[in-house]
Amino acid sequence: MNTVRLTKEFRFEGAHALKGYQGKCRHLHGHSYRLRVSVSGIPNDLLSDPINGMVMDFRTLKELVHNLIIEPFDHALLLRNDAPLTEALTETYQNVLVFPFQPTCERLCLHFAALLAPAIPPPARLFSLRLYETSNSFAEWFATDNL
Repeated sequence: MNTVRLTKEFRFEGAHALKGYQGKCRHLHGHSYRLRVSVSGIPNDLLSDPINGMVMDFRTLKELVHNLIIEPFDHALLLRNDAPLTEALTETYQNVLVFPFQPTCERLCLHFAALLAPAIPPPARLFSLRLYETSNSFAEWFATDNL
């Protein structure tokens, strides 16, 4: 079996505040996020197939990530549902996303995996995600750790 992994990187801007946290991240602040999405599979060997030789078309991966993550999350304010002023902010601004979890890099990585994994067209599958919150700080998710 000759499994190949392919990766595409994306960027988006976002802001969050971590309710109850004791460090600086308790304050409203923003990040320039980088997201690396890797899928794995065996390259298609059907000569008549338009994606012959590919695990997955990069364009398809780009469209999925754009629709499920980049479009809704870019320039969004990410808050936990019990954060102060959440109701007023969602009524006043359009791009406020509210979650039942703390919008940390780790939890966002898990959330993105849950969004993407079922959307990857078989036989390819989501292999890993790496979400950078800063240039040198990131969270990773691997499918093999979550079987």
